[in-house]
Amino acid sequence: MTSKAMPISIRTMFVTFLSILLITSGSARDNDKDDGGNDEDDNTGEEINVPGSGNTSVTYDGRSLIVDGRRALVFSGAIHYPRSPPEYWEDLIVKSKRGGLNAIETYVFWNCHEPEQGKYNFEGEYDLVKFIKLIAKQKMSAIVRLGPFVQAEWNNGGLPYWLRDVPNIVFRSDNEPFKHHMKKFVTMIVDKLKAEKLFASQGGPIIVAQIENEYNTIQLAFRQKGDSYVQWAAKMALDLNIGVPWIMCKQKDAPDPVINSCNGRHCGDTFTGPNKPNKPYLWTENWTAQYRVFGDPPSQRSAEDLAFSVVRWFSKNGTLVNYYMYYGGTNYGRMSAAFVSTRYYDEAPLDEFGLIREPKYGHLKDAHRAIKLCRRGLFYGSPTVVMLGPEVEARIWEQPGTSNCAAFLANNAIAKPATVSFRGGKYYLPPKSIGVLPDCKTMVFNTHLITTQHNTRNILRSKVANNIEWRMYKEALPSRFEHKEDHPLELFHLTKDTTDYVWYSTSVDLSENDLPFKKGIRPVVRVASEGHGLLLFVNGEYVGSGHGSKIEKNFVYQKDAKFETGKNTIHILAYTVGLQDSGAYMERRYAGPRSITILGLNTGTVDITTIGWEHKVALEGEKKQIYTDKGAQSVQWATPTDDISPLTWYQGYFDAPEGTNPVAIRLTGMSKGMVWINGKSIGRYWMSYLSVLKEPTQSEYHIPRTFLKPSKNLIVIFEEDGGNPKDVEIVLIDRDTVCSSVTENHPPSPRLYEIKNGNLRAKTDDLEPKADIKCPNEKKIVAVEFASFGDPFGSCGSYSIGNCTSPNSKQVVEKLCLGKRSCRIPVDKEQFDDQNGACPDSKKKLAVQVKCG
Repeated sequence: MTSKAMPISIRTMFVTFLSILLITSGSARDNDKDDGGNDEDDNTGEEINVPGSGNTSVTYDGRSLIVDGRRALVFSGAIHYPRSPPEYWEDLIVKSKRGGLNAIETYVFWNCHEPEQGKYNFEGEYDLVKFIKLIAKQKMSAIVRLGPFVQAEWNNGGLPYWLRDVPNIVFRSDNEPFKHHMKKFVTMIVDKLKAEKLFASQGGPIIVAQIENEYNTIQLAFRQKGDSYVQWAAKMALDLNIGVPWIMCKQKDAPDPVINSCNGRHCGDTFTGPNKPNKPYLWTENWTAQYRVFGDPPSQRSAEDLAFSVVRWFSKNGTLVNYYMYYGGTNYGRMSAAFVSTRYYDEAPLDEFGLIREPKYGHLKDAHRAIKLCRRGLFYGSPTVVMLGPEVEARIWEQPGTSNCAAFLANNAIAKPATVSFRGGKYYLPPKSIGVLPDCKTMVFNTHLITTQHNTRNILRSKVANNIEWRMYKEALPSRFEHKEDHPLELFHLTKDTTDYVWYSTSVDLSENDLPFKKGIRPVVRVASEGHGLLLFVNGEYVGSGHGSKIEKNFVYQKDAKFETGKNTIHILAYTVGLQDSGAYMERRYAGPRSITILGLNTGTVDITTIGWEHKVALEGEKKQIYTDKGAQSVQWATPTDDISPLTWYQGYFDAPEGTNPVAIRLTGMSKGMVWINGKSIGRYWMSYLSVLKEPTQSEYHIPRTFLKPSKNLIVIFEEDGGNPKDVEIVLIDRDTVCSSVTENHPPSPRLYEIKNGNLRAKTDDLEPKADIKCPNEKKIVAVEFASFGDPFGSCGSYSIGNCTSPNSKQVVEKLCLGKRSCRIPVDKEQFDDQNGACPDSKKKLAVQVKCG
């Protein structure tokens, strides 16, 4: 898809600066020493000032953010501190920097920091200051999105539940109670950050802050009070005087000087632009895949599509991109929003376990390198667009009379490749791709042609952690209750978001004449619920369960049940799967049973909604905290039986798995519930909610090694709907299967180029395509599992030989790679003894797969 060039202020294009800021992520680690040298031109760049090293001015104009008088190219990635144990934060930040980022973005989560009104928590995984300081330690910038509504697929959108109980409150509107509490919290956070000198204006890493979040999506619902709320929120933020720009994402009417920014997959084509010509193009959320809710099939986004979107953005006046998410992490405990799975943005460049996902990680790093090679043209040149064919265009940034020239050749056709002529050269462009020419002559990168390696994730059963002797404890149906009303009470109001569960109970007297006379016919209980799910019991016997979905939380459950003459008891265990995270009037959302009837009686349908109901909040096991060592002693555990029944707690102990690889639990045979390790919840699981592919949305659940002791780790599983843990496994995760797939058409990697004295130059004379392989974590190549020079097809982990292949493909790769940490295999016909000329009319591909160990 094509679009016209975005408007650019001529005045801003010819502003002269002494030098150009490169906010680099030049690696200080050995991991990048193999790629032909340091990132290009790193010696001319300067890092953002860190705390204690001097104050930094951050301003902007229509072209970019300006930091200490120098223009900035910002490559940022989202990492949410509550979605990872603090022991992992620095490793994630370091990996992000090695991946070509120079900034880290995070939301600030109100419900984490003020779970009870006036009671604050900044400890452990909620230590915001520590997280920001670790960003500064790596000489990276920070983008802090204060919200304080964040959405983020986070429980209640990050708003604390107690706000619902504030009289006359209307969330995110020109409403005095909400504005009072919002201002109080935002001011408290800003004061806390100021006290630690974390804003760039104080010498800290924070260069941008956000107030509110995607408000345009609900603004119309509040009419005038929505418009005035936007004005108020902006003024409130500006009055805090943080000394760096404020932004509002997806907010077309962001009040000056607040910058409106874009969220989406292809902002280079969809963003209508800043609402004033003196504001830069900022992209706050480039979605690296899609979060998943229970019931979803896998969600993916290719590295090629991501790279295309990023290069398109920077070719069309963009100067800041933030990947949402760069590391997704885990929704521990009860913090995920309604129906959102425990695993969050696992398809990000760093997967849920913090492992590098290739080629997404490396291909984006190469895209950043290529864009940085273009910065002189981008910041000093003026843009023009030249059509090279029906669906092929060149976007050229050129400063007349100088060598400052960068070109982006885009083939917008979805299916057809193109070979185009441009300024005396010929360039091959695969479908839906952009070639990057930092000097308007040399193609150093194509978004569709990946030169970095690939990998796959392996899941292996632990050898030492699976000797678990399970014990069980059955949650009894309650006989004592806390609240009695004529009708079922609303669930959120009862739980105050302290638990997922509420018991509802009533009794119905039936005579012999009420019950069906015909054999085999039984009455049916019908429950209409506002969500999210329920379990039904009649006369102490389990009847069944039902639930809604992320799209339709309301549902009707009906099932036949065994009723008897006389008194019949009905128990309903209603539950939520997280609170809503978005939309207008969130304070008015409800859950729980709203109508209960019995059908099929001789006397007709009986509405029992208002006959009197008793309520009890939470499970006994929760109240006694039997998922802890101390609480577990308060109940009698028994040997498990083959009887699979709902509402059963399972307990066992296991030793920490061998090695240092990430750990997970595979919950085969379980249905729905929650898992605790040494008293810490690793989140909700839901194995029985299958996608249309007939598979669970998520089967493995992350256990951080920081949760584990060397031995005797307590595991407790609450199984809600009838599962058996006999097939549950503790597993280890690695990405030790590494691949490369390169064709003769591939351009040289941008790692092989640099800018010297204002000119692009190659670091080496050897620019022929090569397959690069490098093992993670100091491991070595122990086996070549696949190699083919010819026309192989497939992907890493599932390659196949095509119609032709060089017979010595594997021997060549083994000679170059076995026993080494890394290797490079030239895509060279002579190397592979290809004199016979197999498939002579096609360009050759080299595909390699190795095992590291």
